[in-house]
Amino acid sequence: MKRAISMLILAAPVALAAPLLAEDIAAPPMPAPGSVSAAQALEAWTRIEAVVTHPRCANCHVGSDNVPMWTLVGETRTRPHGMNINAGESRIGAETLMCSTCHVTSAMPNDMPQAPPHAGVDWQLAPVEMQWFGMSGRDICAQLKDPARNGGRDGAGLVEHLVHDANLKGTIHWGFAPGGGREPAPGGFENHLRDIQTWVAGGQPCPG
Repeated sequence: MKRAISMLILAAPVALAAPLLAEDIAAPPMPAPGSVSAAQALEAWTRIEAVVTHPRCANCHVGSDNVPMWTLVGETRTRPHGMNINAGESRIGAETLMCSTCHVTSAMPNDMPQAPPHAGVDWQLAPVEMQWFGMSGRDICAQLKDPARNGGRDGAGLVEHLVHDANLKGTIHWGFAPGGGREPAPGGFENHLRDIQTWVAGGQPCPG
């Protein structure tokens, strides 16, 4: 019996680290060409901006200092990641301490408060050209529509990026359901996906 319990304890971290297959998530149909006005697209952008500037999203979209940000459970103040973490130019911590040392790859729910969160993809900072933290909504808008700074994606590619991440239960999907008492990004994933579609269909306008 003791041997069986020991084997279960040893196997637990392995089970946590193994990604689970997510349900198949598909984007709703894109709005018909010409069906979305610039005003409607800008209204959608206002909601998108609230998401991309929220700590659940912006904290890992940091600049060239490569320092992830922290907003702890029950707090509104954002600060540099504890323990002097620096993800380096690799953006995964290869130069110092790998992000995956604490942030395992797992699609299991994030139920434990204050524990390092995890997702169904490897934990890492977004590329430096995709910095959001400390930037204005107008600047982020211009960045998101620029293939040179958004991973080479057109509007349809941005939608596909969201859907692909959701099917892996990745970090974008996690931002809307972070668990453990963490405040989620506003609006919910499905609404965010529809807002991106509306913004794209309306010509990706940015606030003046």
